[in-house]
Amino acid sequence: MLRSAQWRHLSLAISVLTASTCSVAAHANCGGHRVAVQVLGSGGPDTRDGRASAGNLVWIDGRARILVDVGGGVFLRFGESGARIEDLALIAITHFHADHVADLPALVKSGYFSDRSSALTVGGPGAGGDYPSVAQFLRAEFDEKSGAFRYLAGALDGSEGLFKLVPKEIAPTATAPVAVLSSDDIRVTAVGVPHGPVPALGYRVEAGGMSIVFSGDQNGTSSAFWAMARDADLLVMDHAVPEDADQVARRLHALPSVIGSGAAQARVRHLVLSHLMARSLKTLETNLAQIRKSYAGRIDVADDLACYVVQGPA
Repeated sequence: MLRSAQWRHLSLAISVLTASTCSVAAHANCGGHRVAVQVLGSGGPDTRDGRASAGNLVWIDGRARILVDVGGGVFLRFGESGARIEDLALIAITHFHADHVADLPALVKSGYFSDRSSALTVGGPGAGGDYPSVAQFLRAEFDEKSGAFRYLAGALDGSEGLFKLVPKEIAPTATAPVAVLSSDDIRVTAVGVPHGPVPALGYRVEAGGMSIVFSGDQNGTSSAFWAMARDADLLVMDHAVPEDADQVARRLHALPSVIGSGAAQARVRHLVLSHLMARSLKTLETNLAQIRKSYAGRIDVADDLACYVVQGPA
């Protein structure tokens, strides 16, 4: 006969399993396409957004291969998407604001319960100002003596049941695309992008004959970024501010008019607006009209777990 404590544990297990199953079933499967992008987190650092913070998955032939940013809430969305940590070839961090990296320790911890043993590359910017390089960030999190999560020190050397994280640093001043990952089926490059005083990167992923670009947070004034985005089949673009944003905000984020003109000049085929915040959502229709003044291609406004099949020219 089960004791009351055992019943409580059993009931909890059933509740967790049921909630998890329902949550996953409620969202479209993004893995059934040749190449697709799933927005795990479509929001930013403001709790009023009602969205997980920044995170995106690139699905290739039914497997989640590239994770771009791991902001707050992305750990949960990663599980809901049906992605497997064993399938990742790269975690690409755009910059070290909390809403882009806060869930990295949680994702690393989950690796203990996976079958993954191979090392995983973590791309990110070099150091600058108050911000660490990607290697320094990983040590600050997981160093066995001084790390905030030192009990997960195995993430730095692949011991204690964890897989090894291998930092790949890209200079945030890079104006020519730098190789981050190159394999038989995937190529990832990055350039530095302007995000106020924050070292930051934008990424381009090429796979299955398709090209996907992730802007990260940036103000849209880099010609190097728009050159990298040239003829992209899909661009996931930060849309955190309205056209009348103040000087501080416009140093950090692209105005709608800048998004529209940049996407048009780069001949991007499909524009997905993400990193949405209360201030940009409040005037969304006006912002979209501003983008439309320059850009005539397809525009989608992201939600958490939204899936976009990447398609080439008609």
